[in-house]
Amino acid sequence: MRKVYTFRVPARRGLCDKRAMTELRPTPIDRLAAVADRYDAYIVDLWGVVHDGKRPYPGVLDCFAAFKRAGKHTLLLSNAPRRAHAAVTRLAELGVARDLYDEVLTSGEDAWHALRTRGRPDAAPFYRDLGRRCFLFGAPRDLSLFEDIDVERVADIAMADFILCTNLFDYGDRPANHEETLRQAAARGQPMICANPDLVVVHGEALEYCAGAVAELYEQLGGKVVYHGKPHAQIYARARAMLGGAAPRRVLCVGDSLRTDIAGANGAGLDSLLVVGGIHREEFAGADGNLDMARLEAACGVAGAWPTWVGAGLLW
Repeated sequence: MRKVYTFRVPARRGLCDKRAMTELRPTPIDRLAAVADRYDAYIVDLWGVVHDGKRPYPGVLDCFAAFKRAGKHTLLLSNAPRRAHAAVTRLAELGVARDLYDEVLTSGEDAWHALRTRGRPDAAPFYRDLGRRCFLFGAPRDLSLFEDIDVERVADIAMADFILCTNLFDYGDRPANHEETLRQAAARGQPMICANPDLVVVHGEALEYCAGAVAELYEQLGGKVVYHGKPHAQIYARARAMLGGAAPRRVLCVGDSLRTDIAGANGAGLDSLLVVGGIHREEFAGADGNLDMARLEAACGVAGAWPTWVGAGLLW
């Protein structure tokens, strides 16, 4: 179960200013209703916020229903390394109905789009020069990224022109298990596309390594990596376009990771809510098991990422 914290509801405060981001301390809130009148649109992370990989967190479905009643625009922005339609299918399997939210954008969809359009004159040189032979460093559940793209998937990494990293090969796997394979690939100069910049993700009660941890190791070994997803600017530009006319100051990003969700919101000039029951849940807990704001603020300083608000979860 998600660790439960209790927060005070603050007096009204000013909206985030990107230039003053590092000077702000996050303000605790119990529920989004306390600040809902300030925002028209919500960019919401999935793993660690909406669900734990196995089931929705308590209160999340009620919160989505409240967004709908209040006329809020919701976009689910995930570092899931698969097509957006595959993420929708998985959400339905977990019990999150399609009519509860408006839009879905995944890091996998962004990577797929770059591969799908790499033959266009305006494509980035990195994608035009990749070659066709691709090795999937990841699990079969990520095969939706090969839909309708002009690549040849190869089983031997040594035969690939490039590596598409979506995940580890199975739950419980670790990047260090593949260090020698990655070292040899880096020596061959094989570029890597990372379709999920997350280092870890909450899966039930455990933390599992993600593609971002593989890509980080690959870079340490001298490999070339291009990233898709949070916290990188490209994914926020696409998200903002999908939200239509929502003014930046009226958009709130909700996530559980300082490194991706909050840093990405900071870079895009958007307000953010840090959900503390996700990947940072143990890091932020004091000796009594409750949220320790001093620890949280110290972590924000180290990460250089500062949320506007901090709360227990996606609760209305």
